[in-house]
Amino acid sequence: MNFTENVKEGLKSIKENLLRAILTALIIAIGISSLVGMLTAVDGIQASVSSSFAQFGAKSFDIKGTNPNNFRRMGGRGQKQYPPIDYQEALLFIEKLPYDSKVTLSTEVTGGLEVKYEGKKTNPNSRLIGVNENYLATNSYNLEKGRNFSTFELKEGVYVAILGYEIAQKLFDKQNPIGKGVNFAGRKYMVIGVIERSGGGEGDTGSDRSVLIPIEHAYRNYSNNTNNTKLTYDITTSLNDDTDFVYAMGEATRLMRQIRKDKPGANNSFEITRSESALERLQNITSYLRIGGSVIGFITLIGAAIGLMNIMLVSVTERTKEIGVRKALGATPFRITQQFLIEAVLICIFGGISGAILGILIGNVLSTLLGSDTFVIPWFWIIIGLIISVFVGIVSGYYPAYKASKTDPIESLRFE
Repeated sequence: MNFTENVKEGLKSIKENLLRAILTALIIAIGISSLVGMLTAVDGIQASVSSSFAQFGAKSFDIKGTNPNNFRRMGGRGQKQYPPIDYQEALLFIEKLPYDSKVTLSTEVTGGLEVKYEGKKTNPNSRLIGVNENYLATNSYNLEKGRNFSTFELKEGVYVAILGYEIAQKLFDKQNPIGKGVNFAGRKYMVIGVIERSGGGEGDTGSDRSVLIPIEHAYRNYSNNTNNTKLTYDITTSLNDDTDFVYAMGEATRLMRQIRKDKPGANNSFEITRSESALERLQNITSYLRIGGSVIGFITLIGAAIGLMNIMLVSVTERTKEIGVRKALGATPFRITQQFLIEAVLICIFGGISGAILGILIGNVLSTLLGSDTFVIPWFWIIIGLIISVFVGIVSGYYPAYKASKTDPIESLRFE
């Protein structure tokens, strides 16, 4: 018997015991589908997040001071303090920045805002943020209703506001909030837009509990808030693709040091970081999800391997007489071992292919339910899954195959 004949015998044995082979392959398929499915879902979510960050360019950096409100809520611990960046410093930076870029300016006025409409009101846990026209695009927020701030509204600091999804749902339910007047911080504002639901992110609810107002209005009316602390203005600069990012970031640092009058040799009086760091944090999270998915898949595969070994041992017992005939006709122990190993590997390959296809479908469905719009085919994980399937077949089939090869042909022929 050569290798080709053993493959044919393996396929013949699978066909003769089709139901048992299908059930065994199904065990392998479940393990592979859980592995490939989880990793496909993670890759789909990461691809969607990367695409969202790419909308406002990878060449972005943030310049920030310490937000006094956040520092107060943290109890003044675990965060390096910088003097707040004031409004005039931020405007001067934007004016003198020598690069073609899109600059986002924002300031968090308070994190304990209560919004009212007629007899309804929200919990006092909403954020009031002053922003310019680029804030929505930079943070990848889309408007469900209404529009962004106009140039006139931003320049004149008009009493208009854009509400987060959760706030709009709480106050208006099924009503259209556009054009309605809401009250907060002792003032009345007209609603011009509602942000699409964003859900949780890094311990908060994204934009869902945020109220956006024009940056000029925030400066004029909230420069000193109820805690008598000065607002700080955050600057996000997104450069064109043809701009040298490292050099531009260095120039921006030099410019801000000049504006802030930092002394030569002294540390920066502000924090400047690459915006990709947020994406890198998300990539770290997805790496942990990959590890978790891999562990789940491997545990399932261990159970599948034990089940396969048990079935192969039963197969060896059932075919004891057949093994004796083959050995009496000259089949060597190596060929007998090879025959049963091939059979186990073929079953695992069928299960692996089925599991990979099922895993792709499950993974993409999961990533779609979690907000991704990207269909992913993870060729790397598919190949890994098939390699694991073959490995499981060899490991599970070796002992039964070895046992078959050591069978005494005389005793085998007597077996009933």
